[in-house]
Amino acid sequence: MRVRSRSAALRTFVGLVLVLALATSLGTGGAAAKSGRSDISGITVFAAASLTDVLPAIDKGPTYSFGSSGTLATQITNGAPADVFLSANTSNPATLYASGKVLKPVNFTRNKLVIVVPKSNPAGIDDIYDLTKPGIKIVVANSTVPVGSYTLQILKNMNLTSRVTPNFVSRETDVRAVLTKIATGQGDAGFVYSTDAKTVPNDVKVIKVPAWAQPKVVYAMAVVTASPNQAKAKAYLTEILSKRGQATLKKYGFLPLTSSSGGKY
Repeated sequence: MRVRSRSAALRTFVGLVLVLALATSLGTGGAAAKSGRSDISGITVFAAASLTDVLPAIDKGPTYSFGSSGTLATQITNGAPADVFLSANTSNPATLYASGKVLKPVNFTRNKLVIVVPKSNPAGIDDIYDLTKPGIKIVVANSTVPVGSYTLQILKNMNLTSRVTPNFVSRETDVRAVLTKIATGQGDAGFVYSTDAKTVPNDVKVIKVPAWAQPKVVYAMAVVTASPNQAKAKAYLTEILSKRGQATLKKYGFLPLTSSSGGKY
């Protein structure tokens, strides 16, 4: 009787272990199915500097390299090992697509420009017209950088080019460099994306640009043709366009796409 009792106990123990293992397996599978997210770890994402905070909030799995969209596009052209490219404009991805460096681009979000001044606002700047005053030190991004190009478009739209550009004292490599200089008091004013201004609310004051003068700031992304991780790269694009991805972009201040600006992949 004692032997049979031990045998029965052993069988019960083994059965319990198997049940727990099965439950754990089903639980893991259920969690994965519920999240609906693919495993995209191991891919390298080249992205515009203005996306520095939001992309890791959407997915921490990839290795990110942030910088000027134009510089990143050049690096991809020269064979840099990127899997995905996210640009602060549509022209860079379009150029890469035309040369066969990326697959067909897709638009994924929008933005707008604002003027930032140091929190103390020593130059007393209240609107964009104050940038025409002699001696104002304005920091902008280089014209080859999307935000720099957008800045020039605003000045052209408002017929202020000849009155404001003489006050340019620095042309930076990307939007975060512009923001840093203004936040640290190295300039009186600078043009950045509204999303970047939100990252340092205690260091800068925001001055709006008239809506009618705003350029169309549309971001586009694409899978790099030479990527050895095509499936994961495409899954990443799908994640950015998902409800969760778009909600995160909105949380960080980015604007939703309009019906005319695309967004399907």
